[in-house]
Amino acid sequence: RHWKDITLIKNLTNIGAADPHGGSTSYLTCANTRGTAGKRFHNSISCDLLAGEHLGREMRYNSLVLASKEKNPGGHGQGMSLAWNKAGKPVSGLRGPVELYGRLFRQTGESPEQRDARLAKKRSILDTVLSDAKSLHRKVSKTDRDKLNEYFQSIREIETGLIKDTQWANRPKPKTDRKAPPEGIEGETETLLTYELIALALQTQQTSVVSYRQPVASVIKSMGMNYDPHALSHYQGSPTRTSASQRRDQKCTEMLAKFIDILKRTKEPDGSSLFDHSILSWGTNIRHGHTIKDIPAIITGKGGREIRHSRVVALPRKDTPLANLWLTLLQQAGVPIDQFSNSTGTLPQLLS
Repeated sequence: RHWKDITLIKNLTNIGAADPHGGSTSYLTCANTRGTAGKRFHNSISCDLLAGEHLGREMRYNSLVLASKEKNPGGHGQGMSLAWNKAGKPVSGLRGPVELYGRLFRQTGESPEQRDARLAKKRSILDTVLSDAKSLHRKVSKTDRDKLNEYFQSIREIETGLIKDTQWANRPKPKTDRKAPPEGIEGETETLLTYELIALALQTQQTSVVSYRQPVASVIKSMGMNYDPHALSHYQGSPTRTSASQRRDQKCTEMLAKFIDILKRTKEPDGSSLFDHSILSWGTNIRHGHTIKDIPAIITGKGGREIRHSRVVALPRKDTPLANLWLTLLQQAGVPIDQFSNSTGTLPQLLS
């Protein structure tokens, strides 16, 4: 029912994802997961946080990073979500719809005096940590100094977040008629509820950028199947696992269709829908087994005004860098950059 609004892209490869079991580590960064000669692996900023730096300056949250609370991440690589900061450090995602609802709508109940005291305490702790780190910086070797510089970058990001907290401290969070979700939601129900909360976050203009590492194992379990996600991806030669994998894929695309339903029915003040103003990228870091070439990529939403839908785009060059897709979408969203990670250009084939 959404085909006219969807584009499927073929021949994309995450050039940096040398390890098929850790491809999600660099799915949104495209960094080289094996590192360079003589140097350990060092990630780079993910495209969602980069977009948030430009698009979320006037919003409560630059971006929202979401992950799943399931204990079995299904072969997920390093990191706690798909997001990595400027220092190449993993960003902890909100784990499940209960945490997301609290971040969006739960009021603190603090008095102005209590709030000011809390923020002042945070600033004081941060000042102490920064002073100690600067003192240590003068006494360590160059290698340790490089590590400390990464630490300084993390501190600067905390400072930026604290400044934003202070700016928004006097503005209460929006109210909603939706009740807080109960604890213990998992699988398909967890994913669909998270989709609804993402739409509310966008509609209430608390952020304009969201990344979501969806649950895998609990979705399979909620379908009545007892498969480890990693084992299920290695289905070659097994008719049983092949059938189960196809059922899982169908369930995931059914959930995507329901997410598009939500975006289309969520209205803006001018009568348009969230879908009319959104760019949605949906995909995975792996095709099957250990195959990390020609990874599945679906683009939808009318927020990219030059992106033409209702087609399959087979890129003329096999192993086109995945970073080219992120660069194209970032530019379509209005982020003023000409290069992202290992990109070699944009994807003009997507544009009308």
